[in-house]
Parts: sequence; C-alpha cells; structure tokens
Amino acid sequence: MLLRHIRYFLAVAEHQNFTQAAAALHVSQPTLSQQMKQLEESLGARLFDRSAKNVRLTDAGEAWKHYAKRALQDIDAGARAVHEVGTLVRGTLRFAAPPTFTPYLIGAAIDRFYRLYPGVTIHFSEIDQDQIEAWLVDDKLDVGLGFDSVHLAEFESAAIFLETLSFVVGAAHRCARQAAAMTLTQFQAEPLVLLNQAFATRQHINAYCKAHDIVPHVAVEVNSISALVEVVQRGMLGTVLPNQITAIHQELVAIALEPPMPPRKISVLRRKGAHHSAASTAFIAVLKACFGELAS
Repeated sequence: MLLRHIRYFLAVAEHQNFTQAAAALHVSQPTLSQQMKQLEESLGARLFDRSAKNVRLTDAGEAWKHYAKRALQDIDAGARAVHEVGTLVRGTLRFAAPPTFTPYLIGAAIDRFYRLYPGVTIHFSEIDQDQIEAWLVDDKLDVGLGFDSVHLAEFESAAIFLETLSFVVGAAHRCARQAAAMTLTQFQAEPLVLLNQAFATRQHINAYCKAHDIVPHVAVEVNSISALVEVVQRGMLGTVLPNQITAIHQELVAIALEPPMPPRKISVLRRKGAHHSAASTAFIAVLKACFGELAS
C-alpha cells in the first residue's frame, strides 16, 4: 500500500465519482480505477459499490475511511514537523560542556539561542570532557564543548576560541597590586586553591608545572568553580583561572605568569558521520558569536 492509494481513496470517497475524483487528482480515470483495485486487493475487501450512478462506500470502505483520514492527517502533520525542525520553529538540542565554561559562557549562549529559536528545547549537561566524549559516542549528545586534545576517530573537532589562563588572587591579597608578571619562583611559593585532579583545568596547570620543573604549593583542592572563587576572593589564597572567569568577578585580580601558561584551544565536538540537525548547527553559530564577543 502506498501513500497515493490513501489520497486516491479519499478523493473518490469525497466526490463519489471516479471521473470527478480523477480530474481533482490530475490523473486519468483508468489510472485511478486501477489504483483503487490494487488497494482493494491489498486489503482483501471491496471498498466501493460501483453498481449505482454515484460510487458509494461499502461497509468495509466506511470502516477504512476513518483510518485512512487519520493516517493522511498524521503524515501531513509529520511533514509539517520535519519542516518546522528544519527551520528551527521547533526541535531539540542536547548540549554539554565542562564546568569551567558555566560561569562566563553557558548562560549567555543559551539565552541568545532561546531569543532566536524559542521553539527549540535545550537539554544542557555540565559534565567533564571524558563523559562528553563518551556521550557523543553513545549518541546522547548533539554538541559538546571541550578542550582540543587527542580525540577518538569518532569525533570531528573544530577549534573556535583560544583561552588564556593567569594567576588569580582576591582584591585583598598581598599580590593584588603587583604590576609585573609573576615568576616561576614566586608562583611555586604561593599557597594555592585549585580544582581537583578530575578537571581538565587542573591537568593543564599540572602540565605547565611539570614542563618548568616546579611543584605548586596546593593548600586546598575543590570540586567546583563557585567554591574556588569563593575561597580566592577572601584574599589569602591564589589560584589559576581562565581570564574570562576573572573578568566577570570584580573582586578578582589576574596577574600574568612568566613564562605564560600556554593558551588552550576550545573546540566544538560532534560525532563524525552523524546527522547534524539544524538546531546543532545554529547553536554552534551562537557559541562562536559569544566567544567572538569575549575576544573583542
């Protein structure tokens, strides 16, 4: 059974005449008759009483008409839904990012996307990069945001921003008014509060210290950005944070490191070969715009 069988059947049922129905459908009358015979054969029942002047539905035809109408309505509704998803009238976006991005980016990006496409529902998860990559492989995400590193072959990665990290203290810290960059000797001596080893930011700091053969003085470890900021702004301990986070907290002061910590490439991650929805493509454009504003 084909979609045209349903459309042809409903046209005959409406016009009660094969010739008029054929004209409305822009097909020949013999073609229409042949298609209706095929439909009746596939259903194993006569749908039309052709003995009278006007074609009338049999009991079987009347019974099937209800379902044919509903099927056509559902198919037409499905076609509209596909169009709406493609034009971002509605849809769903599954997005995830590591916690480092939440303070300065996620709120702005989601708010901007909603203003542009209020019909698209966003499901956001704050998880670490390893989990983001696992969820992408399992098709639990459309878009992930992370740091450029060695990715599995299943991903496509596009760098969209360079993130710079600095030594950060509270306004009451003794180094808060230091104009010169902080040397490795100074940095090694400073008591720090850092994110724990599960964070990509901590791994980046560890790599920097290892590259310069220094051991940081870690006084406190925390498992959230908000806790870290809360401790640092009190004035006794320093930390290392992206400049974008420092910029949104007036009580924090960034001091350059010498030599500087290497910048990190922030990348959009998607599963290679997967269908990329209109919503995911539009959201990436929003992310690029938000990062562009941070860089300006």
